[in-house]
Amino acid sequence: MGVTGPPGPVMDRDEVDRALARLGAEHKAVEDSLLALQDHAGRRLLEGAGLTGTTRERWASTERTITVLWNCFDAYTAALREAREVRSRHTWPTPEELAELTERLRGASVHVPGGAGEEALLADRFTLDGLVRRMNELYAASLDVVVTADAVWSALPARIDLLAAELGRTRSLAHSVGVRPGEHPAGDELESITAELAELRSLVVTDPLAFWRPAAGSSAPGGGRPDTGRYDRAALALEDVRREIEAVLAVRQDSEERLLRLRDVLSRADRTLAEARVARGEVLAKIAASEVPAVSGPPTALQERLQAAAEYRRHALWHRLSPLLDALEGEAEEELLRARDQLTAVTAPLAVRAELRGRLDAYRARAVRLGGADDPFLTERYDTARRMLWSAPCDLRAAEQAVLRYQRAVADLVSGPSDGPSDTGGRQW
Repeated sequence: MGVTGPPGPVMDRDEVDRALARLGAEHKAVEDSLLALQDHAGRRLLEGAGLTGTTRERWASTERTITVLWNCFDAYTAALREAREVRSRHTWPTPEELAELTERLRGASVHVPGGAGEEALLADRFTLDGLVRRMNELYAASLDVVVTADAVWSALPARIDLLAAELGRTRSLAHSVGVRPGEHPAGDELESITAELAELRSLVVTDPLAFWRPAAGSSAPGGGRPDTGRYDRAALALEDVRREIEAVLAVRQDSEERLLRLRDVLSRADRTLAEARVARGEVLAKIAASEVPAVSGPPTALQERLQAAAEYRRHALWHRLSPLLDALEGEAEEELLRARDQLTAVTAPLAVRAELRGRLDAYRARAVRLGGADDPFLTERYDTARRMLWSAPCDLRAAEQAVLRYQRAVADLVSGPSDGPSDTGGRQW
Protein backbone atom coordinates (compact mmCIF):
# COMPACT_ATOMS: atom_id res chain seq x y z
CA MET A 1 0.00 0.00 0.00
CA GLY A 2 1.56 3.30 -1.18
CA VAL A 3 1.32 6.97 -0.20
CA THR A 4 0.41 9.76 -2.66
CA GLY A 5 2.01 13.16 -2.98
CA PRO A 6 1.04 16.35 -1.16
CA PRO A 7 -1.85 18.59 -2.32
CA GLY A 8 -1.06 21.48 -4.69
CA PRO A 9 -2.66 24.47 -6.56
CA VAL A 10 -5.44 24.17 -9.18
CA MET A 11 -4.53 21.27 -11.43
CA ASP A 12 -4.57 21.24 -15.21
CA ARG A 13 -6.01 18.39 -17.26
CA ASP A 14 -2.75 16.40 -17.44
CA GLU A 15 -2.21 16.72 -13.72
CA VAL A 16 -5.76 15.53 -13.06
CA ASP A 17 -5.33 12.52 -15.33
CA ARG A 18 -2.02 11.59 -13.73
CA ALA A 19 -3.50 11.96 -10.24
CA LEU A 20 -6.52 9.82 -11.16
CA ALA A 21 -4.26 7.13 -12.60
CA ARG A 22 -2.04 7.17 -9.53
CA LEU A 23 -4.99 7.11 -7.14
CA GLY A 24 -6.53 4.30 -9.15
CA ALA A 25 -3.33 2.28 -8.72
CA GLU A 26 -3.44 3.07 -5.01
CA HIS A 27 -7.03 1.88 -4.90
CA LYS A 28 -6.06 -1.41 -6.57
CA ALA A 29 -3.15 -1.94 -4.19
CA VAL A 30 -5.32 -1.21 -1.15
CA GLU A 31 -8.05 -3.53 -2.40
CA ASP A 32 -5.61 -6.36 -3.03
CA SER A 33 -4.11 -5.92 0.42
CA LEU A 34 -7.50 -5.92 2.12
CA LEU A 35 -8.60 -9.03 0.27
CA ALA A 36 -5.33 -10.77 1.17
CA LEU A 37 -5.86 -9.79 4.80
CA GLN A 38 -9.42 -11.08 4.61
CA ASP A 39 -8.19 -14.46 3.31
CA HIS A 40 -5.12 -14.72 5.53
CA ALA A 41 -4.92 -18.05 7.36
CA GLY A 42 -3.99 -16.29 10.58
CA ARG A 43 -7.14 -14.18 10.44
CA ARG A 44 -9.35 -17.21 9.87
CA LEU A 45 -7.74 -18.92 12.85
CA LEU A 46 -8.20 -15.86 15.02
CA GLU A 47 -11.84 -15.61 14.07
CA GLY A 48 -12.51 -19.25 14.92
CA ALA A 49 -10.36 -19.67 18.04
CA GLY A 50 -11.42 -19.39 21.65
CA LEU A 51 -8.95 -16.67 22.53
CA THR A 52 -7.77 -15.61 25.96
CA GLY A 53 -5.50 -13.03 27.55
CA THR A 54 -3.51 -10.61 25.45
CA THR A 55 -4.59 -12.13 22.15
CA ARG A 56 -8.30 -11.79 22.93
CA GLU A 57 -7.87 -8.13 23.82
CA ARG A 58 -5.72 -7.28 20.82
CA TRP A 59 -7.87 -9.24 18.38
CA ALA A 60 -11.03 -7.52 19.60
CA SER A 61 -9.34 -4.18 18.95
CA THR A 62 -8.02 -5.40 15.59
CA GLU A 63 -11.46 -6.48 14.46
CA ARG A 64 -12.71 -2.95 15.11
CA THR A 65 -9.70 -1.61 13.24
CA ILE A 66 -10.42 -3.82 10.23
CA THR A 67 -14.02 -2.61 10.21
CA VAL A 68 -12.81 0.99 10.18
CA LEU A 69 -10.31 0.08 7.47
CA TRP A 70 -13.09 -1.19 5.22
CA ASN A 71 -15.13 1.93 5.94
CA CYS A 72 -12.14 4.01 4.90
CA PHE A 73 -11.76 1.96 1.74
CA ASP A 74 -15.45 2.33 0.89
CA ALA A 75 -15.20 6.09 1.37
CA TYR A 76 -12.03 6.17 -0.72
CA THR A 77 -13.72 4.13 -3.46
CA ALA A 78 -16.75 6.43 -3.52
CA ALA A 79 -14.61 9.60 -3.60
CA LEU A 80 -12.46 8.23 -6.43
CA ARG A 81 -15.53 7.15 -8.40
CA GLU A 82 -17.10 10.63 -8.03
CA ALA A 83 -13.89 12.29 -9.17
CA ARG A 84 -13.79 10.06 -12.23
CA GLU A 85 -17.41 10.96 -13.02
CA VAL A 86 -16.54 14.66 -12.95
CA ARG A 87 -13.54 14.05 -15.19
CA SER A 88 -15.61 12.01 -17.66
CA ARG A 89 -18.01 14.88 -18.39
CA HIS A 90 -15.73 16.55 -20.96
CA THR A 91 -12.61 15.64 -22.80
CA TRP A 92 -11.29 19.09 -21.95
CA PRO A 93 -12.54 19.99 -18.46
CA THR A 94 -13.82 23.49 -17.84
CA PRO A 95 -12.06 25.73 -15.30
CA GLU A 96 -14.88 25.06 -12.88
CA GLU A 97 -14.45 21.30 -13.33
CA LEU A 98 -10.70 21.57 -12.86
CA ALA A 99 -11.25 23.52 -9.64
CA GLU A 100 -13.72 20.87 -8.44
CA LEU A 101 -11.35 18.06 -9.40
CA THR A 102 -8.50 19.81 -7.60
CA GLU A 103 -10.63 20.03 -4.48
CA ARG A 104 -11.70 16.40 -4.77
CA LEU A 105 -8.23 15.08 -5.50
CA ARG A 106 -6.18 17.29 -3.18
CA GLY A 107 -8.57 18.76 -0.67
CA ALA A 108 -9.99 17.30 2.53
CA SER A 109 -13.10 16.25 0.70
CA VAL A 110 -13.53 12.67 1.93
CA HIS A 111 -15.78 12.04 4.90
CA VAL A 112 -15.54 8.66 6.64
CA PRO A 113 -18.50 7.81 8.84
CA GLY A 114 -17.50 6.31 12.21
CA GLY A 115 -19.24 4.74 15.17
CA ALA A 116 -18.94 5.60 18.82
CA GLY A 117 -15.73 3.65 19.25
CA GLU A 118 -13.97 4.87 16.14
CA GLU A 119 -13.42 8.55 16.84
CA ALA A 120 -9.93 7.85 18.11
CA LEU A 121 -9.04 6.24 14.78
CA LEU A 122 -10.48 8.80 12.34
CA ALA A 123 -10.62 12.54 11.78
CA ASP A 124 -13.82 14.01 10.36
CA ARG A 125 -12.50 14.53 6.84
CA PHE A 126 -9.47 13.40 4.82
CA THR A 127 -7.71 14.12 1.59
CA LEU A 128 -7.44 11.09 -0.64
CA ASP A 129 -3.70 10.99 0.01
CA GLY A 130 -4.25 11.38 3.76
CA LEU A 131 -6.84 8.62 3.69
CA VAL A 132 -4.37 6.30 1.94
CA ARG A 133 -1.80 7.02 4.63
CA ARG A 134 -4.38 6.34 7.31
CA MET A 135 -5.39 3.05 5.68
CA ASN A 136 -1.72 2.10 5.51
CA GLU A 137 -1.42 2.64 9.27
CA LEU A 138 -4.59 0.69 10.06
CA TYR A 139 -3.58 -2.09 7.71
CA ALA A 140 -0.08 -2.42 9.22
CA ALA A 141 -1.51 -2.57 12.75
CA SER A 142 -4.06 -5.21 11.76
CA LEU A 143 -1.58 -7.24 9.73
CA ASP A 144 0.89 -7.23 12.62
CA VAL A 145 -1.61 -8.99 14.90
CA VAL A 146 -2.63 -11.50 12.21
CA VAL A 147 0.92 -12.30 11.07
CA THR A 148 2.23 -12.54 14.63
CA ALA A 149 -0.48 -14.95 15.75
CA ASP A 150 -0.04 -17.03 12.60
CA ALA A 151 3.74 -17.19 13.10
CA VAL A 152 3.35 -18.46 16.66
CA TRP A 153 0.71 -20.99 15.64
CA SER A 154 2.88 -22.18 12.77
CA ALA A 155 5.96 -22.62 14.94
CA LEU A 156 5.08 -23.70 18.45
CA PRO A 157 2.14 -26.16 18.43
CA ALA A 158 3.83 -28.46 15.92
CA ARG A 159 7.06 -28.43 17.92
CA ILE A 160 5.15 -29.03 21.13
CA ASP A 161 3.34 -31.97 19.53
CA LEU A 162 6.63 -33.49 18.38
CA LEU A 163 8.08 -33.06 21.85
CA ALA A 164 4.93 -34.57 23.36
CA ALA A 165 5.33 -37.60 21.07
CA GLU A 166 8.94 -37.95 22.21
CA LEU A 167 7.73 -37.57 25.77
CA GLY A 168 5.29 -40.43 25.22
CA ARG A 169 8.04 -42.70 23.96
CA THR A 170 10.23 -41.75 26.88
CA ARG A 171 7.42 -42.44 29.35
CA SER A 172 6.93 -45.91 27.86
CA LEU A 173 10.64 -46.63 28.11
CA ALA A 174 10.72 -45.27 31.65
CA HIS A 175 7.81 -47.52 32.65
CA SER A 176 9.60 -50.55 31.19
CA VAL A 177 12.61 -49.97 33.45
CA GLY A 178 10.58 -49.19 36.56
CA VAL A 179 10.94 -45.41 36.47
CA ARG A 180 7.54 -44.31 37.77
CA PRO A 181 6.17 -41.23 39.55
CA GLY A 182 6.61 -41.46 43.28
CA GLU A 183 9.30 -44.12 42.95
CA HIS A 184 12.04 -42.33 41.05
CA PRO A 185 12.90 -38.62 40.59
CA ALA A 186 12.95 -39.08 36.81
CA GLY A 187 9.37 -40.37 36.95
CA ASP A 188 8.28 -37.27 38.85
CA GLU A 189 10.12 -35.09 36.33
CA LEU A 190 8.29 -36.78 33.44
CA GLU A 191 4.97 -35.99 35.11
CA SER A 192 6.04 -32.37 35.52
CA ILE A 193 7.10 -32.12 31.85
CA THR A 194 3.81 -33.69 30.75
CA ALA A 195 1.81 -31.11 32.70
CA GLU A 196 4.02 -28.29 31.41
CA LEU A 197 3.59 -29.28 27.76
CA ALA A 198 -0.18 -29.62 28.13
CA GLU A 199 -0.44 -26.18 29.72
CA LEU A 200 1.99 -24.66 27.21
CA ARG A 201 0.06 -25.98 24.21
CA SER A 202 -3.25 -24.73 25.60
CA LEU A 203 -1.81 -21.27 26.17
CA VAL A 204 -0.15 -21.14 22.75
CA VAL A 205 -3.41 -22.07 21.02
CA THR A 206 -5.59 -19.61 22.94
CA ASP A 207 -3.11 -16.76 23.51
CA PRO A 208 -0.42 -16.88 20.81
CA LEU A 209 0.50 -13.20 21.13
CA ALA A 210 1.74 -13.88 24.67
CA PHE A 211 4.49 -15.95 23.05
CA TRP A 212 5.83 -13.33 20.67
CA ARG A 213 9.10 -11.47 21.09
CA PRO A 214 9.11 -8.28 18.96
CA ALA A 215 12.31 -7.36 17.17
CA ALA A 216 14.01 -4.34 18.65
CA GLY A 217 13.64 -1.30 16.42
CA SER A 218 11.48 -3.07 13.82
CA SER A 219 8.27 -1.40 12.64
CA ALA A 220 7.37 -3.96 9.94
CA PRO A 221 4.28 -6.09 10.60
CA GLY A 222 5.30 -9.37 12.23
CA GLY A 223 8.79 -8.17 13.05
CA GLY A 224 10.17 -10.52 15.70
CA ARG A 225 10.07 -14.20 16.49
CA PRO A 226 8.12 -16.69 18.63
CA ASP A 227 9.22 -16.87 22.25
CA THR A 228 10.28 -20.52 22.71
CA GLY A 229 11.74 -20.15 26.21
CA ARG A 230 9.28 -22.44 27.99
CA TYR A 231 9.40 -24.99 25.17
CA ASP A 232 13.20 -25.01 25.19
CA ARG A 233 13.32 -25.57 28.96
CA ALA A 234 10.88 -28.48 28.68
CA ALA A 235 12.93 -29.98 25.84
CA LEU A 236 16.15 -29.74 27.87
CA ALA A 237 14.46 -31.29 30.91
CA LEU A 238 13.18 -34.16 28.77
CA GLU A 239 16.66 -34.70 27.32
CA ASP A 240 18.10 -34.94 30.84
CA VAL A 241 15.45 -37.48 31.84
CA ARG A 242 16.03 -39.47 28.65
CA ARG A 243 19.76 -39.71 29.37
CA GLU A 244 19.04 -40.91 32.89
CA ILE A 245 16.60 -43.53 31.65
CA GLU A 246 19.10 -44.69 29.03
CA ALA A 247 21.61 -45.16 31.83
CA VAL A 248 19.08 -47.25 33.73
CA LEU A 249 18.38 -49.20 30.54
CA ALA A 250 22.08 -49.89 30.16
CA VAL A 251 21.99 -51.34 33.68
CA ARG A 252 19.20 -53.69 32.61
CA GLN A 253 21.19 -54.86 29.60
CA ASP A 254 24.44 -55.66 31.45
CA SER A 255 23.14 -56.29 34.98
CA GLU A 256 23.45 -60.09 34.75
CA GLU A 257 27.09 -59.89 33.74
CA ARG A 258 27.82 -57.35 36.47
CA LEU A 259 26.10 -59.52 39.08
CA LEU A 260 28.17 -62.53 37.98
CA ARG A 261 31.36 -60.48 38.27
CA LEU A 262 30.34 -59.32 41.74
CA ARG A 263 29.63 -62.88 42.87
CA ASP A 264 33.03 -63.93 41.55
CA VAL A 265 34.85 -61.10 43.34
CA LEU A 266 33.09 -61.80 46.64
CA SER A 267 33.69 -65.51 46.25
CA ARG A 268 37.40 -64.89 45.74
CA ALA A 269 37.42 -62.63 48.80
CA ASP A 270 35.66 -65.34 50.82
CA ARG A 271 38.10 -68.03 49.64
CA THR A 272 41.05 -65.76 50.41
CA LEU A 273 39.78 -65.17 53.94
CA ALA A 274 39.22 -68.91 54.41
CA GLU A 275 42.78 -69.51 53.23
CA ALA A 276 43.98 -66.86 55.65
CA ARG A 277 42.14 -68.53 58.55
CA VAL A 278 43.69 -71.91 57.70
CA ALA A 279 47.09 -70.27 57.33
CA ARG A 280 46.72 -68.57 60.69
CA GLY A 281 46.11 -71.92 62.38
CA GLU A 282 49.16 -73.31 60.62
CA VAL A 283 51.30 -70.38 61.68
CA LEU A 284 50.18 -70.62 65.29
CA ALA A 285 51.04 -74.33 65.24
CA LYS A 286 54.39 -74.04 63.46
CA ILE A 287 55.79 -70.66 64.49
CA ALA A 288 56.60 -69.81 68.08
CA ALA A 289 56.86 -66.38 69.68
CA SER A 290 55.09 -64.68 66.71
CA GLU A 291 52.16 -62.26 66.78
CA VAL A 292 49.65 -63.40 64.17
CA PRO A 293 46.79 -60.94 63.37
CA ALA A 294 43.20 -62.12 63.57
CA VAL A 295 41.30 -62.81 60.35
CA SER A 296 37.91 -61.18 59.78
CA GLY A 297 34.80 -63.15 58.94
CA PRO A 298 33.27 -63.54 55.47
CA PRO A 299 31.69 -60.42 53.86
CA THR A 300 28.13 -61.34 54.87
CA ALA A 301 26.87 -57.76 54.64
CA LEU A 302 28.02 -57.51 51.04
CA GLN A 303 26.49 -60.89 50.28
CA GLU A 304 23.15 -59.70 51.64
CA ARG A 305 23.30 -56.56 49.50
CA LEU A 306 24.24 -58.67 46.50
CA GLN A 307 21.16 -60.77 47.16
CA ALA A 308 19.09 -57.59 47.30
CA ALA A 309 20.55 -56.58 43.93
CA ALA A 310 19.51 -59.93 42.48
CA GLU A 311 15.99 -59.35 43.81
CA TYR A 312 15.88 -55.91 42.19
CA ARG A 313 16.87 -57.47 38.89
CA ARG A 314 14.30 -60.24 39.27
CA HIS A 315 11.53 -57.68 39.81
CA ALA A 316 12.84 -55.26 37.12
CA LEU A 317 13.57 -52.50 39.62
CA TRP A 318 16.34 -51.16 37.40
CA HIS A 319 16.32 -47.67 38.87
CA ARG A 320 17.15 -49.17 42.29
CA LEU A 321 19.59 -51.71 40.91
CA SER A 322 21.75 -49.12 39.13
CA PRO A 323 23.09 -47.22 42.17
CA LEU A 324 23.35 -50.43 44.22
CA LEU A 325 25.54 -52.10 41.59
CA ASP A 326 27.76 -49.03 41.36
CA ALA A 327 28.33 -49.09 45.12
CA LEU A 328 28.77 -52.87 45.35
CA GLU A 329 31.38 -53.02 42.60
CA GLY A 330 33.68 -50.62 44.44
CA GLU A 331 33.11 -52.22 47.86
CA ALA A 332 33.62 -55.76 46.55
CA GLU A 333 37.00 -54.84 45.06
CA GLU A 334 37.98 -53.23 48.37
CA GLU A 335 36.89 -56.37 50.24
CA LEU A 336 39.06 -58.56 47.99
CA LEU A 337 42.06 -56.31 48.56
CA ARG A 338 41.50 -56.45 52.34
CA ALA A 339 41.29 -60.26 52.23
CA ARG A 340 44.55 -60.45 50.29
CA ASP A 341 46.22 -58.08 52.74
CA GLN A 342 45.08 -60.26 55.67
CA LEU A 343 46.41 -63.41 53.99
CA THR A 344 49.73 -61.69 53.41
CA ALA A 345 49.91 -60.50 57.02
CA VAL A 346 48.99 -63.93 58.40
CA THR A 347 51.46 -65.87 56.25
CA ALA A 348 54.33 -63.43 56.80
CA PRO A 349 56.02 -65.68 59.46
CA LEU A 350 55.88 -68.65 57.09
CA ALA A 351 57.41 -66.48 54.38
CA VAL A 352 60.19 -65.50 56.77
CA ARG A 353 60.80 -69.18 57.65
CA ALA A 354 60.89 -70.11 53.97
CA GLU A 355 63.37 -67.31 53.29
CA LEU A 356 65.61 -68.49 56.15
CA ARG A 357 65.45 -72.07 54.86
CA GLY A 358 66.48 -70.86 51.45
CA ARG A 359 69.38 -68.87 52.84
CA LEU A 360 70.56 -71.86 54.92
CA ASP A 361 70.51 -74.20 51.91
CA ALA A 362 72.37 -71.63 49.82
CA TYR A 363 75.17 -71.29 52.37
CA ARG A 364 75.30 -75.09 52.74
CA ALA A 365 75.84 -75.41 49.00
CA ARG A 366 78.54 -72.76 49.17
CA ALA A 367 80.32 -74.60 51.99
CA VAL A 368 80.28 -77.82 49.97
CA ARG A 369 81.86 -76.03 47.01
CA LEU A 370 84.57 -74.69 49.31
CA GLY A 371 85.38 -78.16 50.66
CA GLY A 372 83.76 -77.74 54.06
CA ALA A 373 81.14 -80.49 53.66
CA ASP A 374 82.85 -82.73 56.24
CA ASP A 375 83.89 -79.98 58.62
CA PRO A 376 82.38 -80.95 61.99
CA PHE A 377 82.09 -77.36 63.19
CA LEU A 378 80.16 -76.29 60.10
CA THR A 379 78.11 -79.44 60.19
CA GLU A 380 77.17 -78.82 63.81
CA ARG A 381 76.09 -75.27 63.13
CA TYR A 382 74.19 -76.31 60.00
CA ASP A 383 72.38 -79.07 61.86
CA THR A 384 71.45 -76.69 64.66
CA ALA A 385 69.96 -74.14 62.28
CA ARG A 386 68.20 -76.78 60.20
CA ARG A 387 66.70 -78.42 63.27
CA MET A 388 65.26 -75.07 64.38
CA LEU A 389 63.79 -74.28 60.93
CA TRP A 390 62.28 -77.70 60.34
CA SER A 391 60.85 -78.26 63.81
CA ALA A 392 57.51 -77.10 65.15
CA PRO A 393 56.91 -74.73 66.67
CA CYS A 394 59.75 -72.79 65.09
CA ASP A 395 61.30 -69.92 67.02
CA LEU A 396 62.00 -67.55 64.15
CA ARG A 397 64.25 -65.24 66.17
CA ALA A 398 66.45 -68.10 67.40
CA ALA A 399 66.44 -69.75 63.99
CA GLU A 400 67.49 -66.51 62.33
CA GLN A 401 70.44 -66.20 64.76
CA ALA A 402 71.42 -69.81 64.02
CA VAL A 403 71.39 -69.11 60.28
CA LEU A 404 73.50 -66.00 60.84
CA ARG A 405 76.03 -68.01 62.85
CA TYR A 406 76.28 -70.62 60.09
CA GLN A 407 76.62 -67.80 57.54
CA ARG A 408 79.55 -66.31 59.47
CA ALA A 409 81.19 -69.75 59.82
CA VAL A 410 81.01 -70.22 56.06
CA ALA A 411 82.43 -66.73 55.61
CA ASP A 412 85.32 -67.61 57.90
CA LEU A 413 85.96 -70.69 55.78
CA VAL A 414 86.38 -68.40 52.77
CA SER A 415 88.63 -65.85 54.50
CA GLY A 416 90.79 -68.35 56.50
CA PRO A 417 91.57 -68.63 60.26
CA SER A 418 92.14 -65.52 62.39
CA ASP A 419 94.53 -64.89 65.33
CA GLY A 420 91.86 -64.10 67.87
CA PRO A 421 88.56 -65.52 68.95
CA SER A 422 85.70 -65.14 66.50
CA ASP A 423 81.99 -64.72 66.97
CA THR A 424 81.50 -68.28 65.81
CA GLY A 425 81.99 -69.66 69.29
CA GLY A 426 85.75 -69.20 69.75
CA ARG A 427 86.89 -71.61 67.06
CA GLN A 428 90.45 -71.08 65.76
CA TRP A 429 91.17 -71.65 62.09
